[in-house]
Amino acid sequence: MTEFVLAAAIGVLSAAGTWLLLRPRTFQVIMGLSLLSYAVNLFIFSMGRLRSGTPPITAKGAERPELYADPTPQALVLTAIVISFALTALFLVVLLASRGATGSDHVDGREPAE
Repeated sequence: MTEFVLAAAIGVLSAAGTWLLLRPRTFQVIMGLSLLSYAVNLFIFSMGRLRSGTPPITAKGAERPELYADPTPQALVLTAIVISFALTALFLVVLLASRGATGSDHVDGREPAE
């Protein structure tokens, strides 16, 4: 059941991120990129096995390494979270500068015809 919930969460985040990425407004594009990065982080984290209460590193001479969690996906996700936070902050600064220069937050700089 846990695997299904995790797979559904990754699917919903990916779908919502893709939908927002295709929107014409810059802020929605930034939010779509953030949701996609969260989905990728969850996917990478799930590759390290879904076990709770297991030590992350094997002891010397361990005869059953399948009982231990893999620390590599955890380190990759932690690094990806820091990088995505910095990129989101950079994108928001560029968005504010662009909006100040053009007066619009659309990707092409024009308001859509209604």
